Amino acid sequence: MESQGQEKVRINKYLAANGICSRREADRLIEQGRVTVNGRIAVMGDKADSADVVTVNGKKIGVENKKAVLAFYKPKGVVCTERDRHAEKIITDMVNYPIRVTYAGRLDKDSEGLLLLTNDGDLIHEMMKGSGNHEKEYIVKTDKEINPDFLDKMERGVYLKELDITTKPCKTKQTGKYTFRIILTQGVNRQIRRMCQTLGYEAKAIKRIRVMNITLDNLQAGKFRELTKEETAMLYHMCGLKER
Repeated sequence: MESQGQEKVRINKYLAANGICSRREADRLIEQGRVTVNGRIAVMGDKADSADVVTVNGKKIGVENKKAVLAFYKPKGVVCTERDRHAEKIITDMVNYPIRVTYAGRLDKDSEGLLLLTNDGDLIHEMMKGSGNHEKEYIVKTDKEINPDFLDKMERGVYLKELDITTKPCKTKQTGKYTFRIILTQGVNRQIRRMCQTLGYEAKAIKRIRVMNITLDNLQAGKFRELTKEETAMLYHMCGLKER
């Protein structure tokens, strides 16, 4: 836990550490003139600490010493982004928590399952790093019967023409005539849907059941829970961070 006399850090890192947004999003807010430090519009490279008055969109933020990590079951139809004015329902409509948290790794509107929410920007950064190879596990239902050739191609990696990339090797296991589990270690946008489509299948339903060491278990759709101390400690350890 940092003290009041902590060393000043760059303003984008300061916003991330306070759970306002990611560092990349903080850069955009600063460029748009929506951040101030001690009454002055912030510029790239500015630094701040707990003694400074920092605002985002006119709202003062403060140092929140408690780092929170939540497991949330995102229902199908709920949008992750907080900036979609046309969305019928977004995550912040459903998570009534005293500390502002944001998601680490989104799920598209038509998918459901586990999302991790936190106010620790450094944790989000480490979880989202492609080089981390952090596992995310899903149950997928397809529009036609699954065969060994389909799963073999999924495991070896699928070339996605529209993105000009080949997905990383992954693990799969058939669980029914139309269902299988898949464990990914990368976060390409709509990756499972794109992979299935390339191989002539349609992913009719996608449910994320695990992110690293955290599982969905018996959590009900639309509900959230705080991680246990043991879960949080392991998550930070797997991300190479010291728990705060």
